[in-house]
Amino acid sequence: MNFFQRQDHARRSSKRLVLLFALAVLAIVAAIDLVLLLAFGALGEDVQPAELVLGLVAATVVTVGIIAVGSLYRMASLRAGGAAVAQQLGATPVAEDTRDFHYRRLRNVVEEIAIASGVPVPQVFVLEQESAINAFAAGWTPADAAIAVTRGALDRLNRDELQGVIAHEFSHVLNGDMRLNIRLMGVLFGILVLGVIGRRILIHGGGRSRNGGPVLIAALGLTIVGAAGLFFGRLIKAGVSRQREMLADASAVQFTRQTAGLAGALKKIAGLPEGSKLAAANTEEVSHMLFGDGIGFSRLFATHPPLVERIRALDPQFRPDSLPELSARWQLHPPSGLDEDVALGLDRREREPLPRDQAELRLSPATVVAQAGAPQVDDFVRAGALVDAVPEVLRNAAHERDEAPALLFGLLMAPPGKVRERQQYELAARHDDRLSRQATDYADRLVDLPKILHLPLAAMAMPVLQRRPRAELERFMDGCFALTHADGEISLFEYCLGRLLRVQVRDALEPERWTAGNRRLKEAMAPALTLLAVLADAGHDDPGSAMRAFLAGVDRVFPQVHAVFQPPKDPLRALDEALPVLEKVEPVGKQLLLEAVVVAIGHDGRLTVAEAELLRVVCASLQVPLPPMLDEGLVAKDRV
Repeated sequence: MNFFQRQDHARRSSKRLVLLFALAVLAIVAAIDLVLLLAFGALGEDVQPAELVLGLVAATVVTVGIIAVGSLYRMASLRAGGAAVAQQLGATPVAEDTRDFHYRRLRNVVEEIAIASGVPVPQVFVLEQESAINAFAAGWTPADAAIAVTRGALDRLNRDELQGVIAHEFSHVLNGDMRLNIRLMGVLFGILVLGVIGRRILIHGGGRSRNGGPVLIAALGLTIVGAAGLFFGRLIKAGVSRQREMLADASAVQFTRQTAGLAGALKKIAGLPEGSKLAAANTEEVSHMLFGDGIGFSRLFATHPPLVERIRALDPQFRPDSLPELSARWQLHPPSGLDEDVALGLDRREREPLPRDQAELRLSPATVVAQAGAPQVDDFVRAGALVDAVPEVLRNAAHERDEAPALLFGLLMAPPGKVRERQQYELAARHDDRLSRQATDYADRLVDLPKILHLPLAAMAMPVLQRRPRAELERFMDGCFALTHADGEISLFEYCLGRLLRVQVRDALEPERWTAGNRRLKEAMAPALTLLAVLADAGHDDPGSAMRAFLAGVDRVFPQVHAVFQPPKDPLRALDEALPVLEKVEPVGKQLLLEAVVVAIGHDGRLTVAEAELLRVVCASLQVPLPPMLDEGLVAKDRV
């Protein structure tokens, strides 16, 4: 399956979850009504038929209300996104400017995979109290995602194995699994809350009341129903989770270009005494999110396929009877990830030269669709090259809370002159002179930085930026608006960076507002034609070529439509109006639209680095992540 098919599959899984939840609620309501019939029967002839019917109706309403309120309460408690899940498990946040070598290695891997996949760099956490090897990704959207790993994963896994585990978790980010996982947490909490109420009544109530017998029967019934709810909840989790875990393994292999890393991590889970089981009391609530089985359930309740099955899918030559030998060896000499890195030569990645700002790329719709949400074998290596090419002073600034806003402002500042003076004035008016001077200093440092590094550098700074209070984020976005409009015009890069920041800050502030698209593309024909017209005009030098590119794009997505090429007078404003509508298109429609977009912007057979960045930002606005370097071929003289 490609990215769009996986997104559609995740959307259908959400519908399936709603159906399973509804069936579970109906079963619970029926069970509660049966319990009440037994309780009323204990009262004998004192109960009239009308009272019985009224009691059953009231019980049904109250039961449904309790389940709904419980589910909504739990999801509201997770409104903060992935960080909230990590913190509730007691995870420690990893600072962007950490000097701890284990943490630094983890952050490097996470940043490189995020840049390679074209999604915002997530927040990173470590479960310091957990010696087992495990990890999870949580969040409503990629912009508010969090990646957490256990201390055991940091200590025991070498870099290749850690890459495999993190790539597995990123596949959940890209496939739309995270949102489903959080909804599943809320749904199951609502189902289980009845059992909690029943146990509370058994412990604290019923015995002192006049009708204590029926109350205790009802409480016992609620407890039994809660246990049944737990049973069905575990079945729902297992059914939703197992298939997605195998898909995530396959995606991780595609991501990192080798199976040894992921297979090695799974072998260590199988061979070490700690395995992947977590000690946290609330592990069951997040068991469907974990990289490995965190509880030890098997068969019907297993949220993950058997370990041997997962290993053999990656390494067909693996013999299960070799596990005892591995286990015995590791008991005598527990594996150390850092020692293995040293033995392997630490970082063996081959760096690819970066394209010059004037380079021309060659793309095809099929290539871009294949890379959307599914980075190819070279993307991870290219992402490492991008990160390494950023000067250390700028990389450090992106990781520091007090420097990141100034760095991002510096990316938007014009060369020295009247426009920059106006920008300095606007920044000083909204913030202070110190920040204005910082931004100017970074702008001077960024002059010689290749354009292809600007958006990845902004992505590195996003985790620090997102943790600022809402008021500061809104003031930051106001400053970005002022900088981009200081000269009355908006350049292509200013629009790209500004749009990307708006999308990611919006999703970070209100992650739960985003919903999977369900609008048919034909229903959004007008904004789709506007998008194609803007991109065809931006990607071609003369009106004739632009018109032919536009018509070719239209033919790709609306072959029966006779469209007239009329580029909007204010193209960037037109984009801002069209993209939110197109964001709500269903995944299959987005795939067709992406093919048409590539045809429209690259119809003349060439695509500049700036146009490729516009393509990536448009796709990010549509919730379609693309890798940072999209080219089928690039001559050597166009690389630096």
